[in-house]
Amino acid sequence: TKDSFQFRLVFVDTCLSTIKLKAEDASGRKHLITLKLKAKYPAESPDCFVDFPVPFSVSWTPQSSLISIYGQFLAALESLKAFWDVMDEIDEKTWVLEPEKPTRSATARRIALGNNASIHIEVDPKHPTMLPECCFLGADHVVKPLGIKLSRNIHLWDPENSLLQNLKDVLEIDFPARTNLEKSDFSMDCGICYSYQLDGAIPDQVCDNPQCAQPFHQICLYEWLRGLLTSRQSFNIIFGECPYCSKPITLKMSGRKS
Repeated sequence: TKDSFQFRLVFVDTCLSTIKLKAEDASGRKHLITLKLKAKYPAESPDCFVDFPVPFSVSWTPQSSLISIYGQFLAALESLKAFWDVMDEIDEKTWVLEPEKPTRSATARRIALGNNASIHIEVDPKHPTMLPECCFLGADHVVKPLGIKLSRNIHLWDPENSLLQNLKDVLEIDFPARTNLEKSDFSMDCGICYSYQLDGAIPDQVCDNPQCAQPFHQICLYEWLRGLLTSRQSFNIIFGECPYCSKPITLKMSGRKS
């Protein structure tokens, strides 16, 4: 109804060309839709801006109203509820390294596993409880056993369970909480520049020596190894020594200019 529509109004500019409406989904999350009315409105559909992980295209005719767009917005929220439930559980129960402040459109998470290792997952918004794309980051002696468990236990994946519970069952791990890791010897700062964030990147290269396992930013390790006379490069792989323990370290460059 028009009354409830007015209640959902958050902003309207003086030209009546930009309108923002709010809504709450079934899990209590708050959402906004921004409508920009064109000069030929209502012959042309307004432009709609939402924070969704999938495209939001509206059904519109010259007889349509903003209320009908709002109804489509609510239906889309309902269809994405399961996806956001999955992502919220991950954000609440694990230490998410990236993104630092996830938007509702973000489908990826990099989750700390301890031992300076992490897992990067890409969740399908349309099938959020199915097995996501997984990539392990960290020293080989830590991440290789996890990859083996994933392959060995993949048959245990049950779409009826939450994604987080499935990851725990398949990888045979408990995801450590941030508070526990911060109190331990878990270090995420780069061993070269001594910072965590560097131009938006976080340390994702780890020394494979179990006694060291020091993390580094890719760019920092690249510059370090490039400056060593003993380092050698083969295509996009650089071989050298760890700045901390002097054991052999290998850096595979990804999308890096030479």
